[in-house]
Amino acid sequence: MTNQQRYDQQNQWNSNWRNPQYRRISMEEAIGIALRRVPGHAVKAELEYDDGLLIYEINIRTREGQKYEVKVDANTGAILRVKRD
Repeated sequence: MTNQQRYDQQNQWNSNWRNPQYRRISMEEAIGIALRRVPGHAVKAELEYDDGLLIYEINIRTREGQKYEVKVDANTGAILRVKRD
């Protein structure tokens, strides 16, 4: 494989991983999963490629004003991490 082919393949992956066909749950489903774990209000949600996994990172603010970051696997819906900020 030439360097150009590797570059083209990487660019195709970088542009396609955000495509819904590469994940099994929607952002809305991921937010629901995160809010069941940490009740509150989702203030930010984004799809990321992290350590070989597609994940949703959801930031939640609780009624008490605490901030949490919840990472949800975009393929399985499993909660990967809950971190209090």
